[in-house]
Amino acid sequence: MKQAKTKLIIVIIVLILAGIAPNLFPYALAGNATLSSLATKYLIPSAALIFIITFINFLLKYKDLNHQIYNGILAGLIGTIGLEIIREIGFRMDWMPGDLPKLMGVLLLNRFADGPSFWSNVAGWAYHFWNGAVFGIIFSLLLGRGKTWMGMVYGFLLGIGFMISPVTRSLGIGAFGFGFRDGYQFIITVTLAHLAFGGILGMIIYKMNKEKPNIVKRIQSAFNNKQKSVS
Repeated sequence: MKQAKTKLIIVIIVLILAGIAPNLFPYALAGNATLSSLATKYLIPSAALIFIITFINFLLKYKDLNHQIYNGILAGLIGTIGLEIIREIGFRMDWMPGDLPKLMGVLLLNRFADGPSFWSNVAGWAYHFWNGAVFGIIFSLLLGRGKTWMGMVYGFLLGIGFMISPVTRSLGIGAFGFGFRDGYQFIITVTLAHLAFGGILGMIIYKMNKEKPNIVKRIQSAFNNKQKSVS
């Protein structure tokens, strides 16, 4: 009982930590704070805590839990490559307004007045890929093994979230990018890119997360064991 409950608590903590990074960019663009200050206060600490937790899992011999986290990171990184291929094609075709990783880097290093530099580009791309990694962690821990189609639904929902977030408003194109060119190019690019991300993510997780429980099974395991101990 204790082990199942402990693992469930760890999963919830990691899910909360993983959800921090992707929300900092839209939160900053909504005018609530600078991304550079948010990175110092929340981005770096949340990333560090995730890896500290994996070290604790190693000490506790929770190998299955660490495998889910690492598989999520790997799948998320590879999925981001797929997303970037489509996004870059869309950007080159002028179907996307600006290069978001570069914008992220400019905001991270507080270079809005000076423009992008080598290091701001490195920071922006690192942040972009870390967002992909934490989305992978979230998918892996929530769905366990999951399926490819679940990944595509997950990616589609992420795309919708992006298109209605403060990011599109700050770019001056409005929700779903209707203010950019004819509107549909942006929607097509973002949707295809996130479907690619989700499809690749789901496929890899399905192959690597064999017999790994989803969040519902972890809750049931902790609850059932508690019931047995009471009876």
